[in-house]
Amino acid sequence: MKAIVYTKYGPPDVLELKEVEKPTPKDNEILVKVYATTVTAGDWRMRKPDPFLARLYNGLIRPKKVTILGFELAGEVEAVGKNVKLFNKSDQVFAFTGFGFGAYAEYKCMPEDGVAKEGLVAIKPANMTYEEAAAVPTGGTAALCFIRKGNIHSGQKVLIYGASGSVGTFAVQLAKYFGAEVTGVCSTTNLELVKSLGADKVIDYTKEDFTKGGETYDAIFDAVGKSSFSRSKRSLKKKGFYLSVNSLTSPKTEDLIFLKELIEAGKIKSVIDRRYPLEQIVEAHRYVETGHKKGNVVITVEHNNKT
Repeated sequence: MKAIVYTKYGPPDVLELKEVEKPTPKDNEILVKVYATTVTAGDWRMRKPDPFLARLYNGLIRPKKVTILGFELAGEVEAVGKNVKLFNKSDQVFAFTGFGFGAYAEYKCMPEDGVAKEGLVAIKPANMTYEEAAAVPTGGTAALCFIRKGNIHSGQKVLIYGASGSVGTFAVQLAKYFGAEVTGVCSTTNLELVKSLGADKVIDYTKEDFTKGGETYDAIFDAVGKSSFSRSKRSLKKKGFYLSVNSLTSPKTEDLIFLKELIEAGKIKSVIDRRYPLEQIVEAHRYVETGHKKGNVVITVEHNNKT
């Protein structure tokens, strides 16, 4: 099968299209024919690596544990292990691949009922394309975990810093779904996008510092990891929550299923900035690493026999 492989750390150019062995599912696994994946911050940070801690996980000198990146995917079940009960051949699925990565390939094996570290998979929302669905698992589950951690509910005022990114676009929609009054912070070019997702107010961070506006919030969620509690605390109410995407989350399969139901009910959607074919993964990584993408950057995976 075709896959994007990297054997050394560095700039986007270290990613190479190669022929590798097609995986075979274990008894508790499904084999997914991948039609779409994405470029997330987790992908380019592991490639670079940034932070240095990525080397402790994946090899000090060169990548060893993970040589095929890709944190999320959407595709079709091609084969199932003999003990699999939840999925059947030809099911359309979307998945978070966990710390095994591996979605930058034509095929990926996923555990039927895994944990976040190993990967999570669920039936794809019926009203989404593969490209739209591939953009949900990472940003969607992260946003959901933080919204729940902050116990966001009706009547609260919530500020989302970095509202136009992958996590931020889902966080705006989820906070609105749970009944909060939402203020989104983003750049000038993304103000209309964030408004279209349901934000009640938007702040252009290039022109205004939200910490100096005098407004206080029940929760502040930094969805891009560029703020801090010390800087934000003056804008929090007395018992307010400060949440940061830099904190670890542990999503569950049930979270994917919950997001699927909200998507099918028309409550949330994925935002796609750009699409690239797998063969242009270098250009996609280069763009995402600039830090200026809106929502998600999707990678399409073509198969010669795709119908």
